[in-house]
Amino acid sequence: MNALGVAERAVSAARGDALAHVAHERSLMLRFADNRPTQATAIDDVTVELAVVREGHVGRASTNDSTQEALAECARRAEAAAEAAAATSPPGPHPGFATTAARGDPAAARRHRGHDAATAALDPATGGAALRAAFAAAEPAGLSAHGIWSAAEEVRAVATSAGGLALDRTTDAFMKVICIAPDGRSGYASRTAVAAGQLEPEWLAERAAAKAAAGGEAAELAPGEYPVVMEPNAVGWLLDLLGITAFNGLAHAEERGALTGRLGDLVAAPSINLADSPRSPATLPRAFDAEGTPKRPLPLIQDGVARAVVHDRRSAALARTAPTGHATAPGGDPLGPHPVNLVLAGGGAGDVDELCAPVERGVYVTRLWYANVVRPKETLITAVTRDGTFLIEDGRVTRPLRDLRLTDSVLGILGRVEALTGAQELTSDGEFYGRRFAYGVVCPGLRATAMRFTGAAG
Repeated sequence: MNALGVAERAVSAARGDALAHVAHERSLMLRFADNRPTQATAIDDVTVELAVVREGHVGRASTNDSTQEALAECARRAEAAAEAAAATSPPGPHPGFATTAARGDPAAARRHRGHDAATAALDPATGGAALRAAFAAAEPAGLSAHGIWSAAEEVRAVATSAGGLALDRTTDAFMKVICIAPDGRSGYASRTAVAAGQLEPEWLAERAAAKAAAGGEAAELAPGEYPVVMEPNAVGWLLDLLGITAFNGLAHAEERGALTGRLGDLVAAPSINLADSPRSPATLPRAFDAEGTPKRPLPLIQDGVARAVVHDRRSAALARTAPTGHATAPGGDPLGPHPVNLVLAGGGAGDVDELCAPVERGVYVTRLWYANVVRPKETLITAVTRDGTFLIEDGRVTRPLRDLRLTDSVLGILGRVEALTGAQELTSDGEFYGRRFAYGVVCPGLRATAMRFTGAAG
């Protein structure tokens, strides 16, 4: 379909200051459990979102129908919402869409390497081969493999009533494997990439299987603070939560953010260099945000010093600054903007074994689960370890460890970082329960001198 043409027709159906965002998703997803396929889905769907501004208030409406009649009805709903807000409230903060997106040729948008033609073909045989590789690694070890393989192409287009146009094509692929032993022990591995050919299913399954099959009686630790070594998947969860609590420009402008009054301050270890890098081929690159604002690299923490937060058009107007290209919905998400191309620079450690070497007694964490923000202003979170938690003794991983609940500050943990691996991985949750929006965090493994664990999980 012609996504840009739909966006232009949608915005032309609206009166006044308006923006149309069109997302055309084509995707495959294969789920598997107990060494057999359990579900296969194929999606070919278009979502049209219209945002209309009246006196600084945004009205939104969406539809999956791209006929002119449906677009006109969608426009009327968005207009009615904006006009109702304007009639009952003082003028709002949204500046409108007059300067959003590039005028003229949408191909002028920043090019990136975020599209793979082979992945866009969406060949289900590729997914079938990935599942067979996972089963082949699990079954000989007496393990059951569970997980997901998914791939997609997304075409996104933005048009504004002022003549702005933008078009972007991306692909993404994801696979996770959880291997479970008869005694209930489990191991996890996953990979996210622009291209399905980069997922390495056999390697993932072998990595997950090795953790599930690890011998030794499971140890238990009393609540307390322990040195920790975290794989990239666990680090990625921490950094994504930091995006919510610290880098959200709306929270920052409203003085609710963790970095309010702290820009320019040392907030993490000097080895921490974190940026939002939307053009990096290591991420899932994007050319613009949901409001059509072009994306550019943005340093967030440099040598441990807080440098910036991210903005959509609404939060930028409140902060009296320029938008940074981080809107996740047309007109801005009610929760505020979010960085979706975080990259944490690596360090000098060769691998996670080298990270473990100085630890006399500590915790090795594969990934986190059930993570929630407790107090955003403090970046205080709670989460549980899962699918590969081990005890570190005398510099090496010795035996499985019963899963633990952590309750700690993300900035506090980053402030206690001693070492980072040189190698980085693109990590992602990879679950899609609504309209697909794939993003991830590029990060290394890390060692921190302490993490606060508040008890056993479950």
